[in-house]
Amino acid sequence: MEQYSITLLVLLLPLAAFLFLGLFGNRFKPLTAGLIATIEMAATTVIAYFTAFKYFTSDRLADGTFATCIPFDHVWLPFGKTLTFNMGILLDPISVMMLIVITTVSLMVHVYSLGYMKGEKGFQRYFAFLSLFTMSMLGLVVATNIFQMYLFWELVGVSSYLLIGFYYTKPSAIAASKKAFIVTRFADLGFLIGILIYGYYVGSYSFEYSVHIKAIAAAGTVIPLALGLMIIGGAGKSAMFPFHLWLPDAMEGPTPVSALIHAATMVVAGVYLIARLFPLFIGYAPDVLHIAGYVGAFTALFAAVIACVQTDIKRVLAFSTISQIGFMIVALGVSTSTDPHHGGLGYMASMFHLFTHAMFKALLFLGAGAVIHAVHSNEMKDMGGLRKYMRVTHFTFLIACLAIAGIPPFSGFFSKDEILVATFMFSPVMGYLMTFIAGLTAFYMFRLYYNIFWAKPCELKAGHDGHVHTPHEAPAVMTVPLVILAALTCVVGYIVPFGKFISSDGSAYHIHIDLKVAVTSIVVAVIGIGIARVMYRGASRKIADGLERNFGLLYRAAVKRFYIDEIYQFITHKIIFALISKPVAWFDRHVVDAFFDGLAWIAHVAAAKIKGLQSGNVQSYAVVFLWGIIAIMAALLFITFGVFWLL
Repeated sequence: MEQYSITLLVLLLPLAAFLFLGLFGNRFKPLTAGLIATIEMAATTVIAYFTAFKYFTSDRLADGTFATCIPFDHVWLPFGKTLTFNMGILLDPISVMMLIVITTVSLMVHVYSLGYMKGEKGFQRYFAFLSLFTMSMLGLVVATNIFQMYLFWELVGVSSYLLIGFYYTKPSAIAASKKAFIVTRFADLGFLIGILIYGYYVGSYSFEYSVHIKAIAAAGTVIPLALGLMIIGGAGKSAMFPFHLWLPDAMEGPTPVSALIHAATMVVAGVYLIARLFPLFIGYAPDVLHIAGYVGAFTALFAAVIACVQTDIKRVLAFSTISQIGFMIVALGVSTSTDPHHGGLGYMASMFHLFTHAMFKALLFLGAGAVIHAVHSNEMKDMGGLRKYMRVTHFTFLIACLAIAGIPPFSGFFSKDEILVATFMFSPVMGYLMTFIAGLTAFYMFRLYYNIFWAKPCELKAGHDGHVHTPHEAPAVMTVPLVILAALTCVVGYIVPFGKFISSDGSAYHIHIDLKVAVTSIVVAVIGIGIARVMYRGASRKIADGLERNFGLLYRAAVKRFYIDEIYQFITHKIIFALISKPVAWFDRHVVDAFFDGLAWIAHVAAAKIKGLQSGNVQSYAVVFLWGIIAIMAALLFITFGVFWLL
């Protein structure tokens, strides 16, 4: 365990950067503050890679599996004789994998932000919040118990609130940050209740399930209930339907923040939660797991349809993320304990797609940031023909689009193929549905690609200085992370022993290609790309405009996100406010407030009556004092004579 003692710095370094920049950041030049945070993140990344190397090369057991190591564990709060709240670090295949994902993407975002955020007010504050965000997610994935996970889970929520609302002078940014915070709080309430129920009946919050197997079995139906409530928390963080509506609005934050939230941190927390509790789900609540899978499939389809009609490039990517997280949830949801290979395949496929998705989704968001940086707009109508001006961004963005579309030999093909194989093994209907959604993914991503880089160039407009500025490539500090992420997107799909690394039983989860499923998915993806090419590559939009007219009702509904926001507004304002909040407010004003106002009125009247006693006249006080003594003496004499008379 001593060889992993340095792993504690993975949490302490970003925490120190947050505290240092938060307290003293304004004393430094903006670039200096950014470099401090970036150097700290580079050191954290090196430690994470060192930990992963040591773990995957030295902690293999005799049966080929990897040991679970807890190099640091401390009892923070005891809740009784047996139930405790521990803080520590747990290293196992999925937590070590997540260390690599989070630190890699976070480092790229830090470096990229040095260029993207240059000149922004609050530059130091931005990097302080970025460090807090990274620390929170790292603490979540290395948690030794479910309560520690919940603590860092909430810190992730706080961090996202701060970063989404970074532009606090913009009303839309403030509204988006509050929306994200409030929606996820409702979901997290279910998570907390589930944790408390589980801890009460099992007597432990630890992830070492085998130690408490008897208590878990004795709890009976309580375990599925607790796990179902925990999934609600995961659905909120991962923006699954019906908690998805906060994520598109979260695009109000800086674009590098979007890359971090979507690729490696907040939205994958729900997937990680289910993966961390996977032995409990597969053993004691498989039906709950299947329900999560169905919700994930619906969410993936729902978000993909909406992504097909969005015009803001960041919102296209936001709904893409929701859809891709749906794929990961589906992979976990189709697992079953009746077929160990099948169960392991879904688990491995989900984690593999989480790993590859982190790379190409970070690349997509940072590429979108470079485009926005060049044209100063998020709207596709203000773009077009940018491949001539932004060759590096164009090439790297194309790689990411091919990866998410599932085109070989890019990484997304391998991980998505594993998910499709798992879904077909569970149900052909589910398999064909997810294949169709994969085709939609290819369509909307290349709709985005062609509109940005190949469509008719927009008319160049004069900037604030009165001059017309030609779009240009981003500076090297922004393009280097794009190139690195593009290279990773090309190679991470070839980690053939990934199944061995990520599972507790590596022999069951080999990555393989099912030729029939792979060919079908490739053909569907190519058809999606071809349709997008015909509709959006050239200057004419006749086909697209015609489809918009012919599917006017569906098109308008998709543009409006199927009116889910409006439905929530109606429920909260027209129903909850009118039937609950308004009567409660009336009772508060006319009963509670009136009661305390009455007490204040009585005190006021009484004070007015007796305030003359506080005149400040010494003679008056002496007279009152004398009469008081006389009254006391008279009372004593009366009592004395009364006693003698009775005797």
